[in-house]
Amino acid sequence: MKRLFNPKKRLLTIILCFIPIFLSGCWDRTEINDLAIVVGVGLDRTDNGKIELSAQIVNPKVVGGAGMNGGGGQGGEKPVIVKTATGKTIYDARSKLQERTSRRLFEGHNRVIIIGKALAEAGIRKHIDFFARFPVPRLRANVFFTDGKATDILKVIPSFEDGESAEVARELAKLKIGLNVTTKDLLQQLASTSGDTALPIITESKSKLGEGLRVNGTAVFKNNKLTGQIDDKVTRGLLWIIDQIQLSAVTIQPKDAEGYISFKLLRSSTELIPTIKNGKWKMTVQITTEDDVAENETKLDMMDPKTIEKLEKQMEKEIDKRIQLVLDEVQTGMEADIFGFGETFERHYPKRWKQAKDKWNEKFPEIEVVIKSDAKIRRPGRSSGPQGVP
Repeated sequence: MKRLFNPKKRLLTIILCFIPIFLSGCWDRTEINDLAIVVGVGLDRTDNGKIELSAQIVNPKVVGGAGMNGGGGQGGEKPVIVKTATGKTIYDARSKLQERTSRRLFEGHNRVIIIGKALAEAGIRKHIDFFARFPVPRLRANVFFTDGKATDILKVIPSFEDGESAEVARELAKLKIGLNVTTKDLLQQLASTSGDTALPIITESKSKLGEGLRVNGTAVFKNNKLTGQIDDKVTRGLLWIIDQIQLSAVTIQPKDAEGYISFKLLRSSTELIPTIKNGKWKMTVQITTEDDVAENETKLDMMDPKTIEKLEKQMEKEIDKRIQLVLDEVQTGMEADIFGFGETFERHYPKRWKQAKDKWNEKFPEIEVVIKSDAKIRRPGRSSGPQGVP
């Protein structure tokens, strides 16, 4: 007599009955109504050495309202709320902030991290550990430095954007006007050979059109502490060296004509070539750039090959001049390797590097830097000849 139930089929039936239990995906769900969504984080240092954490939180009253247009939502509500708390560490301050917040803090949508001057002068390495270790904050958040308190920047309600200073700061970073540094970039730089790094400076701007933010220069860190600042003009040279230049306008005054000519950058690439010969360390900065003519105030003909050749040579000198400015201020003045020279030597000369890495702070300012620029003018623009000239 055949068995009514096959043991194999019985086992399969039991397994199929238990599978739905493990496929349930809502057991640990968190409703969005239970979250306080953090879009910006500010880090400051108090007078007694503690961490002041500022969190820019989306206002739930406005999110579900008519809109977020800088003027606030219904009833004049602001689009974001800035809350602060103080603690021994970032997480300690976050825990105290959570105690005063009815919703669960959620940093998964955090866009920017702003570091205040007092904290930058004391050192930032040990505090950045939180953003690398705690699983919620994302590593692609943009990092800025402000020459004041970070909480003041988060409290700015821009007139042009949708009312979030964090969103404005992120858009400024995407434009590549200055340095573009993410949390991941900062962590890699602090763990690099030299440990020196640089952050874009963000400041509040006020005009007749209202409040806003702007990127204004670069903060230089040596041994993870703030050592100095450079302005926009010098920052351009830094962007050329580290191959981050994207939005650039080079304006020159031709030697044999009256007026100026402005060029728009099409593309650029930078290569660092290290050499060690007879005990002398040298770094060659090889730059190749292609540009279009954006404006011509002179009577020069942009279709004349001889004119183009002269302008290319003059552009190369202008680029070399900008790079030399940042070398003078940062390499000679601050002695901070924010260019990545140390890592470049380490890759090409690993044995020699092991012998010199302990004295890199003394070696770096003595390195000879040779700048070689190759500029090409590709197009004269929509107009070939100078305007208003017969």
